[in-house]
Amino acid sequence: MSLGPWQLIIIALVVLVLFGRGRISEMMGDFGKGIKSFKEGMNEEDGSASKPSPRIEGPAHEAKPASEAAADPKPADTRDSAH
Repeated sequence: MSLGPWQLIIIALVVLVLFGRGRISEMMGDFGKGIKSFKEGMNEEDGSASKPSPRIEGPAHEAKPASEAAADPKPADTRDSAH
């Protein structure tokens, strides 16, 4: 069962009588503002994704390869052990 043109006209008239012309235009304005705000939020999200993320730095001391570290148990740099 589908709605024909006459049923749609009757529904539109009932809505117009219940809410009035001013209230309907106000609701449509709020609906438009909501869509605009949603689009701006999506654009901000897309813009933040294109920015590079901050670089994560490794430790400040020089690390030895595993083979050298096994042969020499002393740490590569003693500056960090003073803390």
